[in-house]
Amino acid sequence: MDLSIKETTPLAPDEAPFKSGNGPGGWLNRNVFAFGLTSLLGDVCHEMATAVLPQFMRAIGAGAASLGAIEGIADALSSFAKLGAGFHSDRIGHRKPWTVAGYGLTAVAKSIFAFALAWPLILIGRVLGWFGRGIRGPLRDAMLADSVDQRFRGKAFGFHRAGDTTGAVLGPLLAFWLLGLTAAHPGMLKLFASLFPQFAQAPGPEFRVIFLLTLIPGILSVASILFLVKEKRRPANHALRFWSTLRAMPRDYRAFLVGVGIFGLADFAPTLLILRATNLLEGPLGIIEASRTAALLYLLRNVIYTIASYPIGAMSDRFSRSRYLAVGYGVAVVTFLGFVFVGPSIGWLALFFGLAGVFIAWEDTIEGAAVRDYIDEATAGTAFGVLGVVNGVGDLVSSLVVGLLWTSFGAKWGFGYAVVVGLAGALWMGGVRTVKR
Repeated sequence: MDLSIKETTPLAPDEAPFKSGNGPGGWLNRNVFAFGLTSLLGDVCHEMATAVLPQFMRAIGAGAASLGAIEGIADALSSFAKLGAGFHSDRIGHRKPWTVAGYGLTAVAKSIFAFALAWPLILIGRVLGWFGRGIRGPLRDAMLADSVDQRFRGKAFGFHRAGDTTGAVLGPLLAFWLLGLTAAHPGMLKLFASLFPQFAQAPGPEFRVIFLLTLIPGILSVASILFLVKEKRRPANHALRFWSTLRAMPRDYRAFLVGVGIFGLADFAPTLLILRATNLLEGPLGIIEASRTAALLYLLRNVIYTIASYPIGAMSDRFSRSRYLAVGYGVAVVTFLGFVFVGPSIGWLALFFGLAGVFIAWEDTIEGAAVRDYIDEATAGTAFGVLGVVNGVGDLVSSLVVGLLWTSFGAKWGFGYAVVVGLAGALWMGGVRTVKR
């Protein structure tokens, strides 16, 4: 099916997105700004739900293994949507309509959690949300890469990640504030019970209110990309074939993907960090305060993520991006090791949540910016989709393995696994060559 939106009409050469830049070097243009705003709003929606999901899972009787399975399965299924959407966009010559559809799907998916009495409905909502993220992710990244001169690609991706993670800061902060608000004003819970009487006695009503409120920033994110982003439409290439496109990808890019894949087997879902902090702090603080503190620690992680994204991306324009990425993977290994040995200390937990923000900024920004170092515009959507598949499979395995090891033998075994495999990924990536186009 070929969706059509008016803004995807061809742009004249002097109207190309990166020509209208108003920032240093002409890179901070309308599209770069709009993608940053869209991702900010989308991540407010996503992170409001993520910050309280582990506690809600506990409230309905689900544990670490269920949480790991949900996150891993959702990530893996969405990764194949990334590949399909990326390849389809290369064939039809435009990407914006499907990107808007992806943001629309994720805008409504989190609200499904409000009606969950057991973990299967959470799995359904998570799969729908991540399917939407799978559709939009590679197409948005390909459009972003096309919106700036290649000399400033690291800056553009760094700015985008900074906008994205500003939303990741505001989302947990809003969740933390809403938890306190519902505790102080029970009328909000009564309103929820009056609107949905069948859930009046269900566990976790304060979390259900938060899930419903994610609709507001989610819908605003759809409006932002729909009305602000202008796409530079390309000629359709219906002769493009899937397997021949994959086989034609450069050898160096394949080596890069192997490194991403090895590290991805260690890169578990961040909700397991929240659960780790909640479990450690429950004894001294009690479950409610432990949940609120864990949400604040996750907020700290996202603040560091926001602050670090742009400088990390900008610095990558000066170095071999693959080796630079290997350094970020090394930071992740140190972080995983910290969660092996950390105790119920808010100070130490804050340190390791902060390091988690640094490594995820490094990983997300540089993996995305590096793709076009190897791949030209004609097959960029497919290349970003392949990257998404590799990351998604890694997320599935890592979240499942860490969750199962945690449930069977204890949290230290799960995080210890991540240390060993993550180190292998960092070492491999350090030997990969970067060829900048």
